[in-house]
Amino acid sequence: MTVVLAMAAALWGIGVVMKAPYAARFTMIGVLLGAVLLVQLVLPDGHPLREATGSDPRLWGLLIGLGLVVWAYSLGFRRVKARARRRQAVAAPVSGGFTETELDRYARHIILREIGGPGQKALKEARVLVIGAGGLGAPVLQYLAAAGVGTIGLIDDDLVDNSNLQRQVIHTDARIGMPKVHSAAEAMAALNPFVTVRPYQRRLTDAIAGELFDDYDLVLDGSDNFDTRYLVNRTCAQKGVPLVAAALTQWEGQISLYDPANGTPCYECIFPERPAPGLVPSCAEAGIVGPLPGIVGSMMAVEAIKAITGAGEGLRGRMMIHDALFAETRVLAMKPRADCPVCGTARKG
Repeated sequence: MTVVLAMAAALWGIGVVMKAPYAARFTMIGVLLGAVLLVQLVLPDGHPLREATGSDPRLWGLLIGLGLVVWAYSLGFRRVKARARRRQAVAAPVSGGFTETELDRYARHIILREIGGPGQKALKEARVLVIGAGGLGAPVLQYLAAAGVGTIGLIDDDLVDNSNLQRQVIHTDARIGMPKVHSAAEAMAALNPFVTVRPYQRRLTDAIAGELFDDYDLVLDGSDNFDTRYLVNRTCAQKGVPLVAAALTQWEGQISLYDPANGTPCYECIFPERPAPGLVPSCAEAGIVGPLPGIVGSMMAVEAIKAITGAGEGLRGRMMIHDALFAETRVLAMKPRADCPVCGTARKG
């Protein structure tokens, strides 16, 4: 046994001299002890090699078992310690209210001259309400969550349906039948645990719109009906909250930022009357190409980020129209209407 222990000490010393990691040193000693145990089990009693390495294999088995217990305990302890360090790194703000993990996550934003640290801090402090968790809401919610918008509200009374999955990419097949707001909130939490998600499973009505909008700095409307669009526009104009609104049909989408408190037209300035029945069919009636909501919804998220951070030039007073079928995008200038019943009187005052 003395010979074996001397060999083990020699192997450890060689490992120290060569600066081998602990794992490699323990592996060499483990191989040695395994070979000794094999000798004890295979060679007959009285064999010189067996006598030189100890005559009882049970003793070596006990030593190897004890070594394995110590190794397993050490490995488990290191893993628990590493997990605690990761949690501490996530929880401890280090700069501007950001944790190390957040700084790494948003690094591509922070190095942008137009956003930087102050812009990312503005995103973290922003409160954005998204109307609809469907085709437009899906990419909007994903990108706002990924961008680090601190508080994101979403309101929708619909359930995930199989027919939604062709374009509403925030939902999954496993969540068919789940309320869309909860399905979306689950996906957003999985994407970024550093944001707060407020799901409202209800239809937006006059009775709740005013109080709800008071909690938010910016509203993004991805609804699919004119009643909701006019209600959102009217409430935003009354509250002085900027509104990013978009709409889709078949191969075409449109988007603008309505902010009459700062001199732009409101939605009703541009669309004073809803179209006649049948003139603008729904997606279910006319169809829609799957990626189009992703394109326009991503544009909405970009406009929201610019509005929050002050980066670049947004779509205030302009409307962008994207024609995916012919790969054309054009921008139209828009002017407020002095006789607009929603924002005209307020502007005069």
